[in-house]
Amino acid sequence: MTKTVADVMTPNVITVTPQTPLPEAIQILAEKKISGLPVVDDSGKLIGVISETDLMWQETGVEPAPYIMILDSVIYLQNPARYEKEIHKALGQTVGEVMSDHPISIKSSQSLREAAHIMHEKKIRRLPVVDDTGKQVIGILTQGDIIRSMAQG
Repeated sequence: MTKTVADVMTPNVITVTPQTPLPEAIQILAEKKISGLPVVDDSGKLIGVISETDLMWQETGVEPAPYIMILDSVIYLQNPARYEKEIHKALGQTVGEVMSDHPISIKSSQSLREAAHIMHEKKIRRLPVVDDTGKQVIGILTQGDIIRSMAQG
């Protein structure tokens, strides 16, 4: 029998909202020993994910975008909008300012094999699990959950 995401996921996942202050989210990650949290709006719809990677900007800061000066004009060698986004993440005070806002999710009815494939291909460590409408967060699936499932046979 093929295992589904629902068979292995962690239900009743802890979530945060875009308005959650960053120190509060950091505290949850540290206390619960988890590496990321789904971000939901007021109706519980998945709108983002905040992970340890998103929070690293707070400590590392931002390197200025490379540029050259020609006749008193600044010419950026990279997209300046990307640099602005990095600054926003480094200075952010709420989850909404630093979260990744294009979350990848999976439905609970999908196979564990599909989930593992997505995680491997996208190089992510966790997948928020959504209901069949694809909106409400009902759980989370981590690489550790998949490994434990494999060990059980």
